[in-house]
Amino acid sequence: MSFFGALDVSASGLSAERMRMDVTAENLANAQTTRGPNGGPYRRKEVVLQTAQSDGFQSALASAAGSVPGAGRSQQPGGVQVAGIATDPAAPRMVYDPGHPDANAQGYVALPNVNPVTEMVDLISASRAYEANVTAMQTAKAMFTKTFDLLR
Repeated sequence: MSFFGALDVSASGLSAERMRMDVTAENLANAQTTRGPNGGPYRRKEVVLQTAQSDGFQSALASAAGSVPGAGRSQQPGGVQVAGIATDPAAPRMVYDPGHPDANAQGYVALPNVNPVTEMVDLISASRAYEANVTAMQTAKAMFTKTFDLLR
């Protein structure tokens, strides 16, 4: 593990959680949008996360160090990265409102498949994960500072 591996992992988590919060805010902002760019109601979006790929040199060095007899295997920090933003395939909610300008012939309006309660839970979850990554980063920083103080 590199000296700043803990900071790299926490930084990747911060970026991923910020993206989750941005997408959740977009979902909440469009919870009543009946006409999107495609002509239909807004579709809920979700962030897809995956393990971050380590760079080639770091991977090669780790595998070479692990292949030496008697050497302990160390896990390389991977972190997380955004693999993409997926659209929720759930059907839109149909609400009876014949006076709405987007109502169909039967008087039903197709509303987005966004549940504000679910979005708020996702927002709180992403916020707490962001705070946890900030705490981990601050702890690593304090540990590095103490290490440098010992080396003086």
